[in-house]
Amino acid sequence: MQVSNPNPFLRDDTMLGVCQAIGEDFGFSPVWLRVLFGAGLIWNPVYDISAYLALGAIVLVSRLIVRNPRRPKAAVAATAPAETAAAGPEALPIAA
Repeated sequence: MQVSNPNPFLRDDTMLGVCQAIGEDFGFSPVWLRVLFGAGLIWNPVYDISAYLALGAIVLVSRLIVRNPRRPKAAVAATAPAETAAAGPEALPIAA
């Protein structure tokens, strides 16, 4: 059985989860950041790696200071139909 771990720092498929965490916080795909960091490795790898580690420290501190538990989207979607079903059946128009 595979255990779901929402913390990006502890997942197996990320290095530190910096791009994933920033993408989640600002609402865009982390692939764009990964591409930028990958391209930056070509020109100045020392600056790029230090920037990545600095962003990782900032994300880690922000996640430790401001704990914002997020409800999974599946739970939100699962509760919505139950609320509408409790309201009762609605009348549907008759098609001609």
